[in-house]
Amino acid sequence: MTDEPALSIVVPVHNGHATIGLLVEEVSAINVDGGLEVVLVDDGSTDGSPAVCEELTCTASVPVTMVAHARNYGEHNALMTGLRHARGDYIVTMDDDLQNPPDEVKRLYEYCRDGDFDVVYTRFAEKSHAAWRNLGSWFANRTADLVLDKPKGLYLSTFRCMKHFVAKEVCRYKGPFPYIDGLIFQVTGNVGSLTVEHLPRAENKSRYSLSRLVRLWLVIMVNFSVVPLRLSTFLGLVMSGFGFTGIMWVLFEYLFLGIEVVGWPSLMLVMLLFSGLQLLILGLAGEYLGRIYLTVNARPQAVVRKVVRPKKSSKTQTP
Repeated sequence: MTDEPALSIVVPVHNGHATIGLLVEEVSAINVDGGLEVVLVDDGSTDGSPAVCEELTCTASVPVTMVAHARNYGEHNALMTGLRHARGDYIVTMDDDLQNPPDEVKRLYEYCRDGDFDVVYTRFAEKSHAAWRNLGSWFANRTADLVLDKPKGLYLSTFRCMKHFVAKEVCRYKGPFPYIDGLIFQVTGNVGSLTVEHLPRAENKSRYSLSRLVRLWLVIMVNFSVVPLRLSTFLGLVMSGFGFTGIMWVLFEYLFLGIEVVGWPSLMLVMLLFSGLQLLILGLAGEYLGRIYLTVNARPQAVVRKVVRPKKSSKTQTP
């Protein structure tokens, strides 16, 4: 019989010293047949979170592994690191801000296990995010609907449960721009959804900025699909068609109707429009090339500064 737990809970931590202790305390109270463990990945925090996480490896009533990144790499990079250190048959990923209720962890795990799903995503009956964050999440999900091979309308939450084999396959990706959900849907289509509660933020200020949402959108669009390139090709064909039709109309007016076309302002506007579209398409192609360049040159997905294993006094929890 191995000492591997039935459930691992992976939590990326970034400046979460005020909430991470309470989160671990609450999930430690969950009774799971086969036991559970917690994997905390500190992603370059500057507020004392590393010390709090390391202390929890000694004081928590369940095994806690702390992994520290050398700097901030982003949420999905931190999750990849956590998945590589998780040993459970099932793995739940969740945020460190207590908006994902720890009480729902067991229900999510059991729903995934009993339904024999490879992955289960949560959806929220009522979200407690700011309006701009809800809008950004909606846009990211609609983008994912367009470019990912996933069930349409499935909400992609960071509070999810997956089987260990899915996590193992996801972790085969070594590139510097991981997107967990895109990798998951390359592995499996056996995906479920569960409605859970979404609590108000324990701290007033969100640590998920608009720039991070934009970077996430770019990763979804560029790293896991060639749809943007196909759209640019389609747009180029459409605009060329309009241009050709316009030329034919101008020639018809000049040759058969005797109308002399001056149109300097309209000509300049058309030039600006086409120049802008050309720069947009060049920028898009450059984004693809830049990411290929960084991947070929082995830009690290993350650099682990240290790993602190659970102390002997922390035993795998049993009911």
